Amino acid sequence: MSLIHPFAGLRPAPGRAAEVAAPPYDVMTAAEARRLVVGRPWSFLHVSRAEADLPEDQDPYAPEVYARARANLDRMLAEGVLIRDPAPRYYVYRLIMGGQAQTGLVASASVAAYDAGRIKKHEFTRPAKEDDRVRQIEALAAQTGPVFLVHRATPAIDEPLARITLTPAEVDISAADGVRHQLWPIEDSAEIDRLTAAFEALDGLYIADGHHRAAAASRVAANRASVDGTTRDSGFLAVIFPHDQMRILDYNRVVRDLDGQDIPAFLDRLAAHYVVDRSATPVKPAGPGELGLYLSGQWYRLTPAAPLAESVDPVATLDVSLLQTRILDPILGIRDPRRDDRIDFVGGIRGLEGLIQRVDSGEMALAFALHPTGMEDLMAVADAGAVMPPKSTWFEPKLADGLVSLVLD
Repeated sequence: MSLIHPFAGLRPAPGRAAEVAAPPYDVMTAAEARRLVVGRPWSFLHVSRAEADLPEDQDPYAPEVYARARANLDRMLAEGVLIRDPAPRYYVYRLIMGGQAQTGLVASASVAAYDAGRIKKHEFTRPAKEDDRVRQIEALAAQTGPVFLVHRATPAIDEPLARITLTPAEVDISAADGVRHQLWPIEDSAEIDRLTAAFEALDGLYIADGHHRAAAASRVAANRASVDGTTRDSGFLAVIFPHDQMRILDYNRVVRDLDGQDIPAFLDRLAAHYVVDRSATPVKPAGPGELGLYLSGQWYRLTPAAPLAESVDPVATLDVSLLQTRILDPILGIRDPRRDDRIDFVGGIRGLEGLIQRVDSGEMALAFALHPTGMEDLMAVADAGAVMPPKSTWFEPKLADGLVSLVLD
């Protein structure tokens, strides 16, 4: 049960990557997808968000959406926009965003290792989103959205990838958001074997983003095994980066109302755990435990009133957990942030301005700015077999869809 395997990727034909590459399917609304495909007939969004080609009132989970995705994929193959590599290989994938660069490996990650817990989770999945990915994979007979995995940095992996990137990239494009995407295929069998062995020497891998895609791939593999009796180790499309190159941004919260309280009463209740200070400027927390609060046009800095007690539970001490147990649940009445429509989540890429806009528009009453969850925290939670609160991490830069897909043979 090797952690990873090479595979024959489905990729844009030479010179076509810029036309095909698209943002991840799950970071935009259907309306945004429709705008992004205008004038871009070969954008991979025609596959990953096929409802963009259908009427605006289209149910995104209806059978015709998955059928359109398959038709669009078939059209890209027929026109030679996408081609499949002739033999299995790995691919080095580098992302560059401003001064941030991260270099990882595109591989087929083992479903068996995922099922056994060697590819570790830290989030629950939602049935509707998982079902959607199952239907998408089955309709396409391919996995097109990569799962973002992390390994503990090790020279046996990082040094060969760094050496390979000293040569010219086969794909080198910059997306509309300014992120640069580079790709190097690895065809040398000895290099492939060394990388496979280096990954196999690891204790395991960690899912950074893509829990629904991984869970869906496991279900599809089980479904296919029950039909054709296959016992070989299936894989799912993954890009695997070293943990010390990751950039996690804050994942902030906005809340619709004060649960019937007035502002003075709410601020008084915060004093049980925090020193509350007005701020003349937006508050970006300087470190763990600190919060920014935006309420009625005013920013506040919330500083812990006492040191946090030590805990053996790696989830309990996360800032997102403390916000939930100290404020959202007892003060604002939000018991289940996964299902309560009074709360929403704003990725740190939108900045503090994204919080201000949601409150000043009147849509939300208040916003909380959090310090980012650390990579070591994520791995500690996964190692413990525990689960983080929803929307605990926001990784940047994002992987592109369409640069490499995995066909189910």
